[in-house]
Amino acid sequence: MNYRSARQLDSLNRTVSELSADLQVSFEFFPPNSPEMETTLWNSIERLAPLSPKFVSVTYGAGSGTRDRTHGVIKRIQKDTGLVAAPHLTCIDASPDELKQIAKDYWQSGVRHIVALRGDLPESNQKPEMYAADLVSLLKGVQDFEISVAAYPETHPEAPNAQFDLLNLKRKVEAGANRAITQFFFDIDAYLRYRDRCVSVGIDVEIVPGILPVSNFNTLKRFAGLTNVHVPNWMYNMYQGLEDDPTTRNLVGASIAIDMVKILRSEGVENFHFYTLNRSELTYAICHTLGIRP
Repeated sequence: MNYRSARQLDSLNRTVSELSADLQVSFEFFPPNSPEMETTLWNSIERLAPLSPKFVSVTYGAGSGTRDRTHGVIKRIQKDTGLVAAPHLTCIDASPDELKQIAKDYWQSGVRHIVALRGDLPESNQKPEMYAADLVSLLKGVQDFEISVAAYPETHPEAPNAQFDLLNLKRKVEAGANRAITQFFFDIDAYLRYRDRCVSVGIDVEIVPGILPVSNFNTLKRFAGLTNVHVPNWMYNMYQGLEDDPTTRNLVGASIAIDMVKILRSEGVENFHFYTLNRSELTYAICHTLGIRP
Protein backbone atom coordinates (compact mmCIF):
# COMPACT_ATOMS: atom_id res chain seq x y z
CA MET A 1 0.00 0.00 0.00
CA ASN A 2 1.46 3.39 -0.98
CA TYR A 3 1.22 6.55 1.12
CA ARG A 4 -1.65 7.93 -0.97
CA SER A 5 -3.72 4.76 -0.49
CA ALA A 6 -2.95 4.76 3.22
CA ARG A 7 -4.11 8.36 3.55
CA GLN A 8 -7.29 7.55 1.63
CA LEU A 9 -8.02 4.58 3.89
CA ASP A 10 -7.34 6.66 7.00
CA SER A 11 -9.62 9.41 5.69
CA LEU A 12 -12.40 6.90 4.98
CA ASN A 13 -12.11 5.33 8.44
CA ARG A 14 -12.12 8.75 10.08
CA THR A 15 -15.13 9.89 8.05
CA VAL A 16 -17.17 6.82 8.95
CA SER A 17 -16.17 7.15 12.60
CA GLU A 18 -17.28 10.77 12.67
CA LEU A 19 -20.59 9.95 11.02
CA SER A 20 -21.35 6.75 12.94
CA ALA A 21 -23.76 8.61 15.23
CA ASP A 22 -26.12 9.00 12.26
CA LEU A 23 -25.77 5.40 11.10
CA GLN A 24 -28.80 3.18 11.70
CA VAL A 25 -29.38 -0.49 11.09
CA SER A 26 -32.23 -2.97 10.80
CA PHE A 27 -32.09 -6.76 10.92
CA GLU A 28 -33.93 -9.54 9.12
CA PHE A 29 -34.78 -12.94 10.61
CA PHE A 30 -36.83 -15.91 9.45
CA PRO A 31 -39.27 -18.04 11.49
CA PRO A 32 -37.62 -21.23 12.80
CA ASN A 33 -38.81 -24.69 11.76
CA SER A 34 -37.14 -26.74 14.48
CA PRO A 35 -36.47 -26.45 18.22
CA GLU A 36 -32.74 -26.02 17.53
CA MET A 37 -33.34 -23.20 15.07
CA GLU A 38 -35.76 -21.56 17.49
CA THR A 39 -33.04 -21.46 20.13
CA THR A 40 -30.61 -19.98 17.61
CA LEU A 41 -33.14 -17.34 16.56
CA TRP A 42 -33.91 -16.08 20.04
CA ASN A 43 -30.26 -16.11 21.07
CA SER A 44 -29.52 -13.97 18.02
CA ILE A 45 -32.35 -11.53 18.72
CA GLU A 46 -31.22 -11.22 22.33
CA ARG A 47 -27.65 -10.54 21.17
CA LEU A 48 -28.60 -7.92 18.57
CA ALA A 49 -31.42 -6.14 20.44
CA PRO A 50 -29.05 -3.93 22.53
CA LEU A 51 -27.81 -2.37 19.27
CA SER A 52 -31.20 -0.57 19.06
CA PRO A 53 -32.08 -1.39 15.44
CA LYS A 54 -34.57 0.85 13.69
CA PHE A 55 -36.72 -2.26 13.20
CA VAL A 56 -36.41 -6.02 12.80
CA SER A 57 -38.24 -7.86 10.04
CA VAL A 58 -39.38 -11.47 9.93
CA THR A 59 -39.74 -13.26 6.60
CA TYR A 60 -42.83 -15.06 5.43
CA GLY A 61 -43.45 -18.01 3.16
CA ALA A 62 -46.49 -19.30 1.34
CA GLY A 63 -49.12 -21.10 3.39
CA SER A 64 -50.90 -20.38 6.63
CA GLY A 65 -48.48 -22.48 8.69
CA THR A 66 -45.49 -20.28 7.87
CA ARG A 67 -47.67 -17.20 8.24
CA ASP A 68 -48.63 -18.27 11.76
CA ARG A 69 -44.97 -18.84 12.67
CA THR A 70 -44.10 -15.36 11.38
CA HIS A 71 -46.92 -13.83 13.41
CA GLY A 72 -45.82 -15.74 16.51
CA VAL A 73 -42.24 -14.48 16.22
CA ILE A 74 -43.45 -10.92 15.62
CA LYS A 75 -45.68 -10.93 18.69
CA ARG A 76 -42.94 -12.35 20.90
CA ILE A 77 -40.40 -9.78 19.66
CA GLN A 78 -42.81 -6.99 20.53
CA LYS A 79 -43.71 -8.46 23.90
CA ASP A 80 -40.27 -9.53 25.11
CA THR A 81 -37.86 -7.05 23.52
CA GLY A 82 -39.64 -3.78 22.85
CA LEU A 83 -38.16 -3.71 19.35
CA VAL A 84 -40.17 -2.49 16.37
CA ALA A 85 -41.18 -5.71 14.61
CA ALA A 86 -42.07 -5.71 10.90
CA PRO A 87 -43.59 -8.87 9.42
CA HIS A 88 -43.14 -9.68 5.76
CA LEU A 89 -46.45 -10.11 3.97
CA THR A 90 -46.96 -11.53 0.48
CA CYS A 91 -50.05 -11.47 -1.72
CA ILE A 92 -49.38 -14.48 -3.94
CA ASP A 93 -51.33 -17.03 -1.90
CA ALA A 94 -54.12 -15.02 -0.26
CA SER A 95 -57.24 -13.22 -1.44
CA PRO A 96 -57.71 -9.47 -0.89
CA ASP A 97 -60.22 -10.17 1.89
CA GLU A 98 -57.76 -12.51 3.63
CA LEU A 99 -54.99 -9.93 3.33
CA LYS A 100 -57.23 -7.22 4.80
CA GLN A 101 -58.03 -9.46 7.76
CA ILE A 102 -54.34 -10.24 8.31
CA ALA A 103 -53.57 -6.51 8.19
CA LYS A 104 -56.33 -5.75 10.70
CA ASP A 105 -55.06 -8.48 13.01
CA TYR A 106 -51.53 -7.07 12.82
CA TRP A 107 -52.74 -3.54 13.55
CA GLN A 108 -54.73 -4.75 16.56
CA SER A 109 -51.59 -6.56 17.77
CA GLY A 110 -49.66 -3.30 17.70
CA VAL A 111 -47.82 -3.89 14.42
CA ARG A 112 -47.35 -0.63 12.53
CA HIS A 113 -44.69 -1.59 9.98
CA ILE A 114 -45.03 -4.23 7.23
CA VAL A 115 -42.62 -5.38 4.52
CA ALA A 116 -44.92 -5.79 1.50
CA LEU A 117 -43.86 -8.26 -1.19
CA ARG A 118 -45.45 -10.06 -4.09
CA GLY A 119 -43.94 -13.39 -3.06
CA ASP A 120 -42.55 -16.31 -5.01
CA LEU A 121 -44.70 -17.57 -7.84
CA PRO A 122 -46.05 -21.13 -7.74
CA GLU A 123 -44.70 -23.67 -10.18
CA SER A 124 -47.59 -23.11 -12.58
CA ASN A 125 -47.50 -20.42 -15.25
CA GLN A 126 -50.58 -18.76 -13.83
CA LYS A 127 -50.32 -14.95 -13.80
CA PRO A 128 -50.68 -13.47 -10.30
CA GLU A 129 -53.84 -11.54 -9.55
CA MET A 130 -52.00 -9.08 -7.29
CA TYR A 131 -48.56 -7.51 -7.27
CA ALA A 132 -46.63 -5.72 -4.54
CA ALA A 133 -47.97 -2.30 -5.57
CA ASP A 134 -51.51 -3.66 -5.17
CA LEU A 135 -50.64 -5.00 -1.72
CA VAL A 136 -49.23 -1.62 -0.67
CA SER A 137 -52.48 0.06 -1.75
CA LEU A 138 -54.54 -2.54 0.10
CA LEU A 139 -52.55 -2.10 3.32
CA LYS A 140 -52.79 1.67 3.16
CA GLY A 141 -56.55 1.26 2.74
CA VAL A 142 -56.74 -0.72 6.00
CA GLN A 143 -54.56 1.52 8.19
CA ASP A 144 -51.68 3.95 7.78
CA PHE A 145 -48.97 1.31 8.04
CA GLU A 146 -45.32 2.16 7.53
CA ILE A 147 -44.44 0.04 4.52
CA SER A 148 -41.12 -1.20 3.17
CA VAL A 149 -40.86 -2.80 -0.27
CA ALA A 150 -38.16 -4.62 -2.21
CA ALA A 151 -35.73 -3.07 -4.71
CA TYR A 152 -33.29 -4.75 -7.09
CA PRO A 153 -30.10 -2.86 -8.04
CA GLU A 154 -29.18 -5.65 -10.48
CA THR A 155 -32.78 -6.10 -11.72
CA HIS A 156 -35.40 -8.62 -10.56
CA PRO A 157 -34.79 -12.00 -12.25
CA GLU A 158 -38.30 -12.00 -13.74
CA ALA A 159 -38.19 -8.44 -15.09
CA PRO A 160 -37.88 -8.12 -18.90
CA ASN A 161 -35.42 -5.23 -18.48
CA ALA A 162 -34.00 -2.83 -15.88
CA GLN A 163 -36.29 0.08 -16.80
CA PHE A 164 -39.41 -2.06 -16.37
CA ASP A 165 -38.15 -3.12 -12.96
CA LEU A 166 -37.41 0.47 -11.96
CA LEU A 167 -40.87 1.67 -12.96
CA ASN A 168 -42.36 -1.20 -10.96
CA LEU A 169 -40.60 0.16 -7.88
CA LYS A 170 -41.99 3.60 -8.71
CA ARG A 171 -45.52 2.14 -8.75
CA LYS A 172 -44.95 0.70 -5.26
CA VAL A 173 -43.75 4.05 -3.98
CA GLU A 174 -46.67 5.90 -5.58
CA ALA A 175 -49.01 3.40 -3.89
CA GLY A 176 -47.66 4.50 -0.51
CA ALA A 177 -44.40 2.66 0.27
CA ASN A 178 -42.18 4.56 2.72
CA ARG A 179 -38.84 3.00 1.81
CA ALA A 180 -37.27 0.35 -0.38
CA ILE A 181 -34.84 -2.30 0.87
CA THR A 182 -32.53 -3.77 -1.75
CA GLN A 183 -31.71 -7.33 -2.53
CA PHE A 184 -28.21 -8.08 -1.23
CA PHE A 185 -25.40 -7.09 -3.58
CA PHE A 186 -21.61 -6.84 -3.72
CA ASP A 187 -21.17 -4.43 -6.63
CA ILE A 188 -21.26 -1.06 -4.87
CA ASP A 189 -21.24 0.85 -8.16
CA ALA A 190 -24.39 -1.03 -9.20
CA TYR A 191 -26.16 0.21 -6.07
CA LEU A 192 -24.99 3.81 -6.52
CA ARG A 193 -26.04 3.85 -10.19
CA TYR A 194 -29.40 2.37 -9.20
CA ARG A 195 -29.91 5.03 -6.54
CA ASP A 196 -29.22 7.72 -9.14
CA ARG A 197 -31.66 6.12 -11.57
CA CYS A 198 -34.34 6.05 -8.87
CA VAL A 199 -33.97 9.80 -8.43
CA SER A 200 -34.09 10.33 -12.21
CA VAL A 201 -37.57 8.74 -12.46
CA GLY A 202 -38.98 10.52 -9.44
CA ILE A 203 -38.61 7.86 -6.73
CA ASP A 204 -38.23 9.97 -3.60
CA VAL A 205 -37.94 7.38 -0.82
CA GLU A 206 -34.77 6.04 0.74
CA ILE A 207 -33.17 3.06 -1.00
CA VAL A 208 -31.79 1.09 1.94
CA PRO A 209 -28.93 -1.26 0.98
CA GLY A 210 -29.38 -4.88 2.01
CA ILE A 211 -26.14 -6.30 3.41
CA LEU A 212 -25.50 -10.05 3.55
CA PRO A 213 -22.51 -11.05 5.69
CA VAL A 214 -21.21 -14.17 3.94
CA SER A 215 -20.13 -17.09 6.10
CA ASN A 216 -20.76 -19.86 3.54
CA PHE A 217 -19.65 -19.04 0.02
CA ASN A 218 -21.32 -22.08 -1.56
CA THR A 219 -24.65 -21.04 -0.06
CA LEU A 220 -24.08 -17.51 -1.34
CA LYS A 221 -23.51 -18.75 -4.89
CA ARG A 222 -26.79 -20.65 -4.75
CA PHE A 223 -28.69 -17.59 -3.45
CA ALA A 224 -27.05 -15.36 -6.04
CA GLY A 225 -28.02 -17.69 -8.87
CA LEU A 226 -31.66 -17.50 -7.83
CA THR A 227 -31.74 -13.73 -7.38
CA ASN A 228 -29.70 -12.39 -10.30
CA VAL A 229 -26.93 -11.09 -8.02
CA HIS A 230 -23.45 -10.79 -9.49
CA VAL A 231 -20.71 -12.37 -7.38
CA PRO A 232 -17.45 -10.66 -8.40
CA ASN A 233 -14.31 -12.64 -9.19
CA TRP A 234 -12.44 -11.12 -6.26
CA MET A 235 -14.87 -12.84 -3.88
CA TYR A 236 -14.14 -16.22 -5.45
CA ASN A 237 -10.45 -15.55 -4.83
CA MET A 238 -11.00 -14.47 -1.22
CA TYR A 239 -12.98 -17.60 -0.31
CA GLN A 240 -10.84 -20.04 -2.28
CA GLY A 241 -9.57 -22.90 -0.15
CA LEU A 242 -11.75 -22.03 2.86
CA GLU A 243 -14.35 -24.77 2.45
CA ASP A 244 -13.28 -26.41 5.72
CA ASP A 245 -12.25 -23.25 7.55
CA PRO A 246 -15.36 -21.53 8.96
CA THR A 247 -13.37 -19.22 11.24
CA THR A 248 -11.47 -17.64 8.35
CA ARG A 249 -14.64 -17.53 6.22
CA ASN A 250 -16.32 -15.49 8.95
CA LEU A 251 -13.39 -13.08 9.11
CA VAL A 252 -13.48 -12.63 5.34
CA GLY A 253 -17.25 -12.14 5.34
CA ALA A 254 -17.09 -9.53 8.10
CA SER A 255 -14.27 -7.68 6.35
CA ILE A 256 -16.20 -7.48 3.07
CA ALA A 257 -19.37 -6.21 4.76
CA ILE A 258 -17.48 -3.64 6.84
CA ASP A 259 -15.75 -2.25 3.74
CA MET A 260 -19.07 -2.06 1.90
CA VAL A 261 -20.75 -0.14 4.70
CA LYS A 262 -17.78 2.25 5.02
CA ILE A 263 -17.84 3.11 1.32
CA LEU A 264 -21.63 3.44 1.19
CA ARG A 265 -21.60 5.58 4.33
CA SER A 266 -19.08 7.89 2.67
CA GLU A 267 -21.58 8.17 -0.21
CA GLY A 268 -24.29 9.45 2.13
CA VAL A 269 -26.09 6.21 3.03
CA GLU A 270 -27.36 6.31 6.62
CA ASN A 271 -29.48 3.14 6.98
CA PHE A 272 -28.43 -0.46 6.39
CA HIS A 273 -30.52 -3.63 6.47
CA PHE A 274 -28.65 -6.79 7.50
CA TYR A 275 -29.75 -10.24 6.36
CA THR A 276 -28.72 -12.12 9.50
CA LEU A 277 -29.82 -15.64 8.47
CA ASN A 278 -30.81 -15.91 12.16
CA ARG A 279 -27.19 -15.77 13.32
CA SER A 280 -25.84 -12.83 15.25
CA GLU A 281 -22.07 -13.27 15.34
CA LEU A 282 -21.05 -11.63 12.08
CA THR A 283 -23.68 -8.91 12.17
CA TYR A 284 -22.79 -7.98 15.76
CA ALA A 285 -19.08 -7.84 14.98
CA ILE A 286 -19.69 -5.68 11.90
CA CYS A 287 -21.92 -3.25 13.80
CA HIS A 288 -19.45 -3.03 16.69
CA THR A 289 -16.60 -2.21 14.32
CA LEU A 290 -18.72 0.49 12.69
CA GLY A 291 -19.46 2.11 16.03
CA ILE A 292 -22.98 0.76 16.59
CA ARG A 293 -22.84 -0.44 20.16
CA PRO A 294 -25.12 -0.87 23.21
